[in-house]
Amino acid sequence: MGAHPRGDAQILDNRISQKTLSQWIAENQDCLGSKVNAVFDGKLPFLFKVLSVETALSIQAHPDKELAEKLHLRNPQHYPDANHKPEMAIALTSFQGLCGFRPVKEILTFMKMSAGNNMEDICGELLLQLNQQYPGDIGCFAIYFLNLLTLKPGEAMFLEANVPHAYLKGDCVECMACSDNTVRAGLTPKFIDVSTLCEMLNYTPSPSQDRLFPSSQSQEDPYLSIYDPPVPDFTIMKMEVPGSVAEYKVKALDSASILLMVQGTVAASTPTAQGPIPLQRGGVLFIGANESVSLKLTTPKDLLIFRACCLL
Repeated sequence: MGAHPRGDAQILDNRISQKTLSQWIAENQDCLGSKVNAVFDGKLPFLFKVLSVETALSIQAHPDKELAEKLHLRNPQHYPDANHKPEMAIALTSFQGLCGFRPVKEILTFMKMSAGNNMEDICGELLLQLNQQYPGDIGCFAIYFLNLLTLKPGEAMFLEANVPHAYLKGDCVECMACSDNTVRAGLTPKFIDVSTLCEMLNYTPSPSQDRLFPSSQSQEDPYLSIYDPPVPDFTIMKMEVPGSVAEYKVKALDSASILLMVQGTVAASTPTAQGPIPLQRGGVLFIGANESVSLKLTTPKDLLIFRACCLL
């Protein structure tokens, strides 16, 4: 969900002449918000995704802006844009991933273990599972060097530039800067740029609990939690509205935003919409800057909604 050239969102409303989100934004620049428009040169600065991981996704890291510009210039086939790609993943189900290097003591403990150790002590089941998915891939052994996290629903991890990570299993929502630059390390048949990877990685060890990114509770809205990472490109909001609430108002922001319905059914209305817009699980709504949205519950079931935006 976004306006990247490799994945431009399609507009489903037939009453709108533009067919993709990037076309609509190009012709309606005010929708971005004044600050976003100025800082990001008239572009939507984030991408929003839902991932359902059954087979582990590649171990990877993303370049900072300076390195991204160099890589794009040198090898545009593998690095298709000049932007950085910080990311955040928020678990929808129990979600297993790798993130950042383990404390050195933990790595040494694994290195000293012998073949006779208990399978549980050496993450044996996970090792066999990864080797079944990617036979002979050396990336299977990354579980002994990188922190292994299991996020509960609502828990998040933030992946800044140069931090090695992988998503192993589960469902999540993910938001990132508008980029497709990935430097892969393993668990993949795709291109692996070994020299770039070794030069760029952040090797600073940290305990697994330090990789969790906390949300903050809104002081104004009891149903709203905010995940605000230390980058300007995006912020994620989570709305958990009980089914007993007949109508919920999504506040206006000085930023374009994308609304994702994960649970519940509503009729959405705005001052500019020609009529109510029905939304249910999987529904996606683009909201222009300074535009509020009223959500009327059409069934008395709890709502779970995520909103990606840019709070400059």
